[in-house]
Amino acid sequence: MGQSAFGVGQRMALDACTECGECLDVCPAVAASGDPALSAQVRMRTLKRLLRDRNPLWQAVKEVFGCAPLATPEALKEFGTSVFRCSLCGDCQEVCPARLPIKDLWLSLRQELSRTGDAPEKIRMIRDNLAGSHNVFDEDNDERGDWVDDMRNAPKGGCVRKTAEVVYFTGCVGAYFPLAQKIPMAFVEILDAAGVDFSIMAGDEWCCGFPLVGSGQAQDLPSVVAHNVEAVKAKGARKVVFTCPSCHQIWSEAYPREFELAHATQMVAELVLAGRLPLGEVPMTVTYHDPCDLGRGGRIFDEPRDVLARIPGLTFVEMAHCRQHCLCCGGGGNLEMIDPELSAAMSRRKVEEAVATGARAIITGCQQCVRTMTTYVKRNKVDIEVMDMCQLVARSVAAGRAAAAAPKAA
Repeated sequence: MGQSAFGVGQRMALDACTECGECLDVCPAVAASGDPALSAQVRMRTLKRLLRDRNPLWQAVKEVFGCAPLATPEALKEFGTSVFRCSLCGDCQEVCPARLPIKDLWLSLRQELSRTGDAPEKIRMIRDNLAGSHNVFDEDNDERGDWVDDMRNAPKGGCVRKTAEVVYFTGCVGAYFPLAQKIPMAFVEILDAAGVDFSIMAGDEWCCGFPLVGSGQAQDLPSVVAHNVEAVKAKGARKVVFTCPSCHQIWSEAYPREFELAHATQMVAELVLAGRLPLGEVPMTVTYHDPCDLGRGGRIFDEPRDVLARIPGLTFVEMAHCRQHCLCCGGGGNLEMIDPELSAAMSRRKVEEAVATGARAIITGCQQCVRTMTTYVKRNKVDIEVMDMCQLVARSVAAGRAAAAAPKAA
């Protein structure tokens, strides 16, 4: 592990950590596993020791006194696995009294572990899949838009248009995972109902590259960015919209600022407030889960709640942990690939908190969150529905249209 792998600010952040334990108290991985070694506090302490062990001056001192090295190959492999048993939820950074850039430190650490070969072997699959098929599932990328064929009410003009004002960047999970495909279907119905001039890119869309960054393999990101930017330009679009918070975040942070960017919850809120959607009654009590990359990452908290407040018949209740301190569902940071049991344990905590509110449905704004929580709910026969905001709004629009078409009482 090289000393130069971390910037001056990151090295200063390591030294500035007071080990107050605030990050340990909020870490969902620690709470779900009972292992404090997964906390930012312990990881930073270990990282400082490993870096010190690689310092030439310190190595000379150890040789004089005959001290055993800390950074053995076995120790680095063990530490590497521990670093990847994390969903990158960012709550440790949110509560840090010193405001240390902990999440950026974790990403740099993953990059270094990947470079040295001390990261878990499984992460190579991400890079291989994106290089070969341009999606995380290693499916035929020409089938990225096939979910449109399963829509009951597909737009008359289709979803792939030569030019459009708005490009809907679907993302890998929504495009390929059957459980999540209902989300892009619902969003397309909303855009069509509001008369938005939009297009998807289908096979011309490549994975946004977020999984590369999260797995410490960001060296391959530039080619992905260049391809997707050119594909959007080819549509003549001025705006790119996403149902996936991770896609939205990587476009916001790593792509050139050539387009207006919006998450679906922001665009739906805009359409609702403008009166462009015929919202009908949905008599249901719901709670809202703030996805990590959308909430803590994008600071998008109000727009989803603004939409919920305007759906007739809906009752909204908050969970004990919400907004910037919302509990992670366990689906981020490639955690399921490294430790599926820990991911499921984190999802259990999330679902149990939602059930405690008395809500009949968990609403969120993330395909991965829907997939992770729904998987837990179905496997454990929990009596609660999980859906994306777009699915709820599409249900309300259908109810509004039905009410408008119903014969009026004499």
